[in-house]
Amino acid sequence: MRRTLNVIRLQLINRQTFIWVPLLILGSVTALGVLIYAMIPGDGPKYIGAGQAPLWYFFAIGISAMTLTFPFSQAMSITRREFFTGTLLTAILGSAFLGAIFLIGAGIEMATNGYGLNGYMFYLPWLWEAGPIGAFVVYFTLALLLFVLGFTGATIYKSWGPLVLTIVGIGLALVLVGLVFLATRLELWLDVWQTIGTLGAFGLALWGLLAVAVLSGVSFLAFRRAIP
Repeated sequence: MRRTLNVIRLQLINRQTFIWVPLLILGSVTALGVLIYAMIPGDGPKYIGAGQAPLWYFFAIGISAMTLTFPFSQAMSITRREFFTGTLLTAILGSAFLGAIFLIGAGIEMATNGYGLNGYMFYLPWLWEAGPIGAFVVYFTLALLLFVLGFTGATIYKSWGPLVLTIVGIGLALVLVGLVFLATRLELWLDVWQTIGTLGAFGLALWGLLAVAVLSGVSFLAFRRAIP
């Protein structure tokens, strides 16, 4: 466990990665969002999705955690299992941190009536149907899922090279297009949207956590073959 905690310290040596850069992105998009709200006429609620920007940054963190930090960890005699576990725990901590920041942002928006402009970036009603805990789970899951996606892709790349990664990407795209084709052909879109509406953001987030578990298992299996 101590060696696993050392991996967390290793990932957090450069605190810009998990703390300051996400905060900088979040602060920048918030400032831009306020300017956009001020330019939109009318007194009705204004919603933009710019708050998702730091979530996508976690995809890049997942890639760099594998491609940049993993080779360095092997030079320090850290086992693959310890590196994998420590990195995943770091991602969980980072995602929880970002989820808490999103809750604070939503609290500010509610307290200031949307920055005095009735504009909202963090307090999105659909995400808050299950209350603050549900909203936190949504934010946490999105950040963690994107991190694991990036980490899994980088792991496949380091294990089998760009050809296999490209084949996997094309395969996933074909599966997605196939599902869209079936839903269109069988006229299932109404059922799809009804299911999404029934689950809500919180229910979808729970399925997202299941996807995180599956992807983590895939990346762990591939990680054994990864070349530093």
